[in-house]
Amino acid sequence: MTNEEILERLKAVKHPEQDKDIVSLGMVDDLTVDRASGAVRFTLRLTKPRDPVAGSLRRAAEAVLEEATGVTPSVVVAEPLPAGSRAAKQQTLREKSGTNGIGQTIAVASGKGGVGKSTVTANLSVALAGQGYRVGVLDADIYGPSMPKMFGVEGYRPVAAVAEEGSELESIVPAEAYGVKVMSIGFFISANDALVWRGPMATRALQQLLHQTAWGELDFLLIDLPPGTGDLHLTIVNELKLSGAVIVSTPQEVALADVVRGIAMFRNENVRVPIRGVVENMAWFTPAELPDNRYYIFGPAGADEGRVARLAREEGVPFLGSIPLVQAVAEGGDAGCPIAVRDSVAGEAFREIARRLADGE
Repeated sequence: MTNEEILERLKAVKHPEQDKDIVSLGMVDDLTVDRASGAVRFTLRLTKPRDPVAGSLRRAAEAVLEEATGVTPSVVVAEPLPAGSRAAKQQTLREKSGTNGIGQTIAVASGKGGVGKSTVTANLSVALAGQGYRVGVLDADIYGPSMPKMFGVEGYRPVAAVAEEGSELESIVPAEAYGVKVMSIGFFISANDALVWRGPMATRALQQLLHQTAWGELDFLLIDLPPGTGDLHLTIVNELKLSGAVIVSTPQEVALADVVRGIAMFRNENVRVPIRGVVENMAWFTPAELPDNRYYIFGPAGADEGRVARLAREEGVPFLGSIPLVQAVAEGGDAGCPIAVRDSVAGEAFREIARRLADGE
C-alpha cells in the first residue's frame, strides 16, 4: 500500500474528545511503509501531554492497519513537541511548506563533480516548461550554486511574500526565467564570497529554501543536488517525499564507479527513492564546423554500445538519453540562456530526455 492509501485508512480512527480523525489532527508523523514486507511504521503525535485516550487511539490505528495489510504495524506514541523548540519550528515549517502544491519532486544527482549535473538540471527544467508543464528548480548545491548564472538571474534579490493570516512564516518569492521558478542560496550571497558553513548551518539554509519558497502549483520541482552522497542529500530525502532521482554521468570509467554509489544511496533501505533514469552527458564531441563528426573523448557512448547505457541495463534502471559535448551548451550556460530553448541537436536531446522523464519511460 502507498502512504496515501495508509493515511486514507487511518482517517477511520477518530479522537473521541475532538470529533476529528487522527490524520486531520496532524497526529500521524514519520509514516513509512516497508515495500518488501508491507509493514507500516509511524509516530502517533499527541495533541496534548498525557492524553488519556492515547492508548485506545494506538490500538485502533494498529487494528485498522493490520486489517488492511495483514502485517502488525509499529506505532510509536509521542508527546507534543515543546512550544518554541527547534523540533516544533521544523514541524511548523513542514506543515506550512511551499512544497504542498507540487506534483513531482525529482532529485538530479551525480556521484562526482564535473559531469554537468547543473547544466542537465537547468536544461531539463526549461525543456519541461517548454512542453507545457509548470516547473521549478531548487539549487541545493549550497556550496557551489550555479542556477542564478545559468538562468541569467544573477541580479535577482528575493522578496518576501505576504504571510498567510495567522502564520508567522514568510514566503520567499522565487526568480522566474524561461517559464521556470528558480530558488538558490546564490541569491543571498555575493558571487565573490566563499560560503564557509558547517553541515548543520547548510542543512538549515536548505530547509528554509525548500519550505519557505512560494512555489505555488507545480507539476515538477527539479532539485539540483551537490555531488556525492552526504548530509544535504539526506536532508532532501527526509524533508520531501521524492518522486524519483535522475543520475548524471559522463562515459568516463571513473565517473561510472560513482554512479553505482549514487544508485546505491537512493536504493538504501533508509532512503528508498526510485531511480527515474540515467543521463549520459558529454557523450561525444562534435565541432561546430563539422556537425556530422563525433569524437568519443571519454569512451564509448550512446544507447547501444555506450558505457552508461550498459551500466543502466546492469543496474536495472532506465537510460534516458545522451547529450553531446558541444560548445553551444557551455556558452548557453555562461550566457544565462539554456540551450534547450533553442533549435539545435543538443536542445532536441534535452527535450527528448524531458519527454521520457515526464512520461515515466
